[in-house]
Amino acid sequence: MTILKNGAGKPGLRIAGTGAYLPRKCVLSSDIDKMLGWPAGTTENRFDLTARYVAEGDETSSYMAEQAALQALDAAGIAPQDLDLILGACGVMEQVIPSTATLVQHRLGLGKSGIPAYDVNATCLSFIQALDLAAMKIQLGLARNVLIFSADIASVGLDWKEPDVAAIFGDGAAAVVLTADGDGLLASRFETYSEGRDACVLAGGGTRISAAVDPVAAAEASYFRMNGQAAFRVTARYLPRFLKRLFAQDGLNITDIDCIIPHQASGLSLTHGLARVGLDPDKVIQTFSRFGNQIATSIPMALHTAICEKRLRRNDLVLLAGTSAGISIGGVVLRY
Repeated sequence: MTILKNGAGKPGLRIAGTGAYLPRKCVLSSDIDKMLGWPAGTTENRFDLTARYVAEGDETSSYMAEQAALQALDAAGIAPQDLDLILGACGVMEQVIPSTATLVQHRLGLGKSGIPAYDVNATCLSFIQALDLAAMKIQLGLARNVLIFSADIASVGLDWKEPDVAAIFGDGAAAVVLTADGDGLLASRFETYSEGRDACVLAGGGTRISAAVDPVAAAEASYFRMNGQAAFRVTARYLPRFLKRLFAQDGLNITDIDCIIPHQASGLSLTHGLARVGLDPDKVIQTFSRFGNQIATSIPMALHTAICEKRLRRNDLVLLAGTSAGISIGGVVLRY
């Protein structure tokens, strides 16, 4: 758990620029219906999903992140060499070693710069955790310009034998540039309930299951597995109390929030989750129907969308919150 309140005279972060990248290939819900042999309209009606984007071979995580980062840097008016820190906040990295942030640093022409670049991982909440870390670095005077990016290619780990899971995920990237001339985080909180550790699992890519020892098991472990009902039960049990504790940090009330940006887990979770905790649906940015669940990219993509569509304006209070595999719940409140 992290509690941050900006003290007098201490620098605080400001979102100076955002950017995003969507893969060239757009898969419509009607395409999924045809692939699965479902009646026309099934995917859209079942999942509230009209489209998702799928990365092709040359659209690697680091490539998509680079494109989003260049947009964000341009919007912020900051040159890549003026960055003090690069944080990768992907749900699933491009490779195990070295970090995706290292690959992006190189793509930005900063390979000899010495600018720190490393990954922060909390699956779907990686962006929020990276934002929290950046806020601390800025408040301590250790950084003034920070780039955070999320880039996820969910499509490579989907098992279409489980279409209710495979159909809802999409690929993409988003980036944010932070500067040290804002109010900082007004509230920040992160909680983990490992009773839900088996609800969302991608077992491959680590040391427990090795292709060198058992290639068949390693191939099977490369598919993402999710029990959506189990994840929802754990989330529903703790989310209302979590939000109360988050807002209590700065004496806030949910009615004070101008814009709400949740993780875009699924159409069902957004509909039922909002109703359960009493969030005003008119303030909520929903991108799931257009992009699907983009893992860690969902929150910064929705943030970028809110800014571009002018649903989030300067000096608005914004809540970024969601859940991730673990099960973890995280959220921050800041002034845009």
